[in-house]
Amino acid sequence: MTVPPAESAVVDRLRGAGCVFAEDEARLLVAQALPADLDDLVARRVAGEPLEHLLGWAEFCGRRIAVAPGVFVPRQRTSLLVREAVGLARPDAVVVDLCCGSGAVGAAIAARLPGVDLHAADVDSAAVACARRNLPDACVHEGDLFEALPASLRGRVDVLVANVPYVPSDAIALMPPEARDHEPRVALDGGPDGLDVARRVVAEAPSWLSAGGSVLFETGEEQVPAALAVVTAAGLTPRVIRDDELGATVVLGRLG
Repeated sequence: MTVPPAESAVVDRLRGAGCVFAEDEARLLVAQALPADLDDLVARRVAGEPLEHLLGWAEFCGRRIAVAPGVFVPRQRTSLLVREAVGLARPDAVVVDLCCGSGAVGAAIAARLPGVDLHAADVDSAAVACARRNLPDACVHEGDLFEALPASLRGRVDVLVANVPYVPSDAIALMPPEARDHEPRVALDGGPDGLDVARRVVAEAPSWLSAGGSVLFETGEEQVPAALAVVTAAGLTPRVIRDDELGATVVLGRLG
């Protein structure tokens, strides 16, 4: 298949900047951009801006999720979190998506379980604005973790999914520039060992969960022993789920 000259030139520029998937990215940028805007978008990509921020969307669990500049880009490995949450939830379950970012996790859950009573929350106003676009039928709240949620949910949450930041603070500098420089630090930095936010979520989770309810969060493989200890200390029954193909690890705590 012959590649159009404009697309071929974009491929060359992206490849020269070290983009591993230059052909795929070029095709998306050429298809998305007006001709007058293409050079600017390519220059921004070459400078390190995330492709998803330039396109205005990210593909996640088979859906296009609106993603604005400065908002955390959903990772494909987080589809494990979605899969496990869907497996736990009844069609009429109360589901809360904490640290929701763009609302990608909540949107994927709602697409599979359209009857759930879905709430989402994030501390970052730009993320909340994105989440409200992606979750038009859910209640999206702005605030710090459980402080954002209505008190009426206390003791009623069947599935609490939290895509918490879990990169250790000292490791932020080692992340790819497109994440380190263009995504909010609050969505990346999990404190000295990466588990600060997870600890806060798990400690409060029992008072928000229904009987038999579960809290789930993603973590790094090396953090699993400490994460399991956090879940156990909160009086929850722990379990760890791994998917080697996705390179993903989820820790779960069940109440009762």
